[in-house]
Amino acid sequence: MVAVVTVALVVSGIAPYDRATWLMETFWVVIGVPVAVVVWRRFPLTRLLCVLLALHALILIFGGHYTYARVPLGDWIQDGLGLARNPYDRIGHFTQGFVPAILLREVLVRRSPLAGSRWLAPLTVCGCLAFSAFFEMIEWWAALIGGEGADDFLATQGDVWDTQWDMFLALVGATSALLLLSRVHDRLLAGFPRPAPDGAADPPRS
Repeated sequence: MVAVVTVALVVSGIAPYDRATWLMETFWVVIGVPVAVVVWRRFPLTRLLCVLLALHALILIFGGHYTYARVPLGDWIQDGLGLARNPYDRIGHFTQGFVPAILLREVLVRRSPLAGSRWLAPLTVCGCLAFSAFFEMIEWWAALIGGEGADDFLATQGDVWDTQWDMFLALVGATSALLLLSRVHDRLLAGFPRPAPDGAADPPRS
């Protein structure tokens, strides 16, 4: 998966629609892949999370190459459903909640006392929503710095409620991920060490 994402990233960097937009959209991939590789020995990820992270990376990469308002997949969906705008940006922000929810849940289960707690799900959703709000601030700062040049990065497509839609979809994505994947995720996490009450790690479960 690392190889697939790396090749896709390199190919997407060949003559993107807008170089600045490509850099801003793929920044998280450029940072995230090396971090995952470096920490792998101490913190290997579940296969579920690896697949989700790879899919999220590909969504960011395609959005960076074409810009979110021009991704062909979004055009096909727009034409097929008769939508008023290219929905690829909406897909991206849904994923921005869906995938980080499993990432944050995995970290909290394995590195905090929240495993099995009723607070695990709401805190995970709150964390994803907080990141989505922070990302909207990044878009705001990009607009202040780049002016009209940041339009491709913002991908508002004339929607004055785009910021609110983005955060709402991240909220829906995070909630959906927990509802759909929590049980599967728990089964995959069963073989990983859990924090003991004194701070030491429990041995892997059989």
